[in-house]
Amino acid sequence: MHTAKILKIDQVTHDVKRFRISEPEGFDFNVGDATEIALDQDGWREETRPFTMTSLPEEKSLEFTIKGYPEHDGVTKRLHALKEGDTVLIADPFKTFRYEEPGVFIAGGAGITPFLAIFRMLEKEGKLAGNHLIIANKTSEDIIYKSQLESMDGLKVDHVLSDEDLAGTHHGLIDADLLTDLVPDLDRRFYLCGPPPMMEAVEEVLGKLGVKAEAIAFSD
Repeated sequence: MHTAKILKIDQVTHDVKRFRISEPEGFDFNVGDATEIALDQDGWREETRPFTMTSLPEEKSLEFTIKGYPEHDGVTKRLHALKEGDTVLIADPFKTFRYEEPGVFIAGGAGITPFLAIFRMLEKEGKLAGNHLIIANKTSEDIIYKSQLESMDGLKVDHVLSDEDLAGTHHGLIDADLLTDLVPDLDRRFYLCGPPPMMEAVEEVLGKLGVKAEAIAFSD
């Protein structure tokens, strides 16, 4: 494990923070990779949790976008209590997602994080066109980087809210009717990331709609 300093912390939503962390020597990663992070505190150094880098490899520091769960005294709650200048422990990177071709990205809540660096890379290369993001949250206040996602040139974005019915969004869950409406051509590549029960339900819906298993990508 490498020791890394927290350089900057920003509030993204009511329960999500962005952490800028110094990049350890020799930390070589690709877009879509993740790492394990642990608290640099007695009793917590062995408690690692996986987080995806939301920054690009060429940046001079690492960015993580992390949701906190204050109701549970765990790693994310304690991460959210850290201050700039504190240190964390970070492992070597490992592969999660790999972008293969334009497709439909379906994310639930903080499941957007593995896709952020992919979208930022494609935007930088001018290759976002043809990609479609369907992102589910409870309320509009839960949407991570809403304005940034909607401003990405070429990325089609649809918000699905389960607990709110707002103009410009879709109300309810990601079910067969919604997917058929939003994705008329289902002969696409699908990338899924979110809470396991939600992703299992979406995978089942896609299968019933005729999408082949090999066209669906999950994080490794």
